Amino acid sequence: MVWHRTVTATSSTIRFLVYGAGAIGGTIGGRLFEAGHDVTLVARGDHLTALRDRGLDLVSAGGRSLLPVPVVGHPSEAKLADGDVVVLAMKSQDTADAVAALVAHAPPGIAVVCAQNGVENERVVLRSFAHVYAMNVMCPATHLEPGRVVVHSSPVSGLLDLGRYPEGVDDVAVDVAAALSSATFASEPRADIMRWKYRKLIMNLANVALAVCGESPERRDLVRLLRAEGEAVFAAAGVDVISVDDDRRRRGDLLQQPPIPGVEGNGGSTWQSLARGAGSIETDYLTGEVVLLGRLHGVPTPASALMQHLAAEAVAARRPPGHLPAAEVLTRLP
Repeated sequence: MVWHRTVTATSSTIRFLVYGAGAIGGTIGGRLFEAGHDVTLVARGDHLTALRDRGLDLVSAGGRSLLPVPVVGHPSEAKLADGDVVVLAMKSQDTADAVAALVAHAPPGIAVVCAQNGVENERVVLRSFAHVYAMNVMCPATHLEPGRVVVHSSPVSGLLDLGRYPEGVDDVAVDVAAALSSATFASEPRADIMRWKYRKLIMNLANVALAVCGESPERRDLVRLLRAEGEAVFAAAGVDVISVDDDRRRRGDLLQQPPIPGVEGNGGSTWQSLARGAGSIETDYLTGEVVLLGRLHGVPTPASALMQHLAAEAVAARRPPGHLPAAEVLTRLP
């Protein structure tokens, strides 16, 4: 093991608090720390204990580092000040509690970046903080055991474009993108970032199918149904979504996933929640967003509604990933 404190000098003056040090937060915080940025993580439970005792075990095809990133168990311990940037990286179902904790212990003018799937987090944060930023996260990473995060993409760790919410670009967005770009990420400030996040949400509709059903040819049929419902609902709701072609051009070949010795493939964020027995799941803010808009705009979403129910059932019963074949799910649809 090699302990890295800083490996690259940087002129960045941003102090980052990465709230939620799982797969995404651990990757963002770890890479920023390696690049010499001022970073503190917020973690909980066994993960917090492991980070305090041993450091962040960051694994990728490029090697393995044990990083002594400063970590706290609550934002009250971080002594947040004006000019700091809080990066929210917890699942969407935990955002409201995180914001409540920040309200009690952060200046009202602080910048909050939502490095999260879905499109609801920014609205939740904007109720309490004026300076809110949306980040479109494409960062294949896995967190299944305390203290350890696996980064599957290398040499670029992830694609993390961001912009002001609901739209626009300012100096904070530019500076955060520059910091991320110095830390193995591809990141650009984008005034229309929510258009990109809605396209990512369409992609994320596959998450619940993988988590509940596992891999199979029938799962791909189910994903096509879920994404078709998402496209129909967004069209009916008048949601402006970036095109598939524009999204593909932006991603290009940036996210390469070479094999990592001793590490299996990336199961996705929803799959990881079931695998860890986390006790909650983000499906209400992904598939559930489609169900909500469908009901508001009169668009049937039977596949999405069924998968939302099956995901909740799996969490309640502590079922493992891939417990229900997609072929059986398809027979339950009208």
